[in-house]
Amino acid sequence: MNKYEILYIVNNELSDEAKADVCTKFSDLVESLKGKVINVDKWGTRKFSYPIDYKTEGYYVIMNFEAEPSVPAEIERQMRNADTIIRYMILRK
Repeated sequence: MNKYEILYIVNNELSDEAKADVCTKFSDLVESLKGKVINVDKWGTRKFSYPIDYKTEGYYVIMNFEAEPSVPAEIERQMRNADTIIRYMILRK
């Protein structure tokens, strides 16, 4: 199992409950794919240095996890299809 870190930005226009649901959704996705979530660090709302999709701020979340090499591709697919995710980046540690 490899160690990964993912940084994703959630749409800040969502309610606090919806933001928590998005974080839970991706943590559960890792665990359903037989991975292990090490920690989830919610940075909160931050301003962008330039507008992204006409938005000036977003809710930043960093998640560290261990998983098989095929898992990041599935997470990336799910994030690409989610309307609530503005940007994401997955790194192998």
